[in-house]
Amino acid sequence: MRAAAINLRALPEQRDLIDQAARLLGKNRSDFMLEAACERAQAVLLDQVFFSLDADKMQQFAALLDAPLQANQGLERLMAVKAPWDKGE
Repeated sequence: MRAAAINLRALPEQRDLIDQAARLLGKNRSDFMLEAACERAQAVLLDQVFFSLDADKMQQFAALLDAPLQANQGLERLMAVKAPWDKGE
């Protein structure tokens, strides 16, 4: 049994489109919408952590990762700023 409710409003034509697609898959509206939303959420999250490179670009990327660190004044300034939530005494 599901524990949390998700409510949303849709135009009648949107609801009808969703219902038609759900019926084609033998699902009810809720199951269809939940499955579609979860698939999209997973895709969005994967876009944040996964990327694809061809062999040449991968070699360039690896070389950048393996290169010695260089001074970065902007990053040093950023890291020196105290976070608003860090009360540190």
